[in-house]
Amino acid sequence: MTGKPIEILLVEDNSGDVRLTQEVLKDFKVNNTMHVVRDGMEAMAFLHREGKYADAHLPDLILLDLNLPKKDGREILAEIKDNNDLKRIPVVVLTTSNAEQDILKAYDLHANCYITKPVDLNQFIHVLKSIEDFWLSVVKLPTSKEI
Repeated sequence: MTGKPIEILLVEDNSGDVRLTQEVLKDFKVNNTMHVVRDGMEAMAFLHREGKYADAHLPDLILLDLNLPKKDGREILAEIKDNNDLKRIPVVVLTTSNAEQDILKAYDLHANCYITKPVDLNQFIHVLKSIEDFWLSVVKLPTSKEI
């Protein structure tokens, strides 16, 4: 991979989870740039590069919460995977829900993986580091094609 940072889009409305994720990502071995959006409408504006996101780069990886205001993560996932310009971007569902119907629905919508956020702080940090180890170190991410 080139020296270009991995572009990560975090779609998360919980401020505590955002701060913790930013702190852990800052210490990643892999050079990355994290962008944060707090609701589903903002996520789609970012991905379609509308309004204040007109100059945004398409992310190489999306970390997506399911329970979001304005437009939930299931709707976002469906829109991403139904869009030819976005569907190859890996989407990691990172949510508090461990409901079987949410897991099945996410995979039916072509989520690349489903991770339930642990409540314990150390376990949450471990999960984030495992995302780095797998998605940013082991997996070969597609090169995002700018529209």
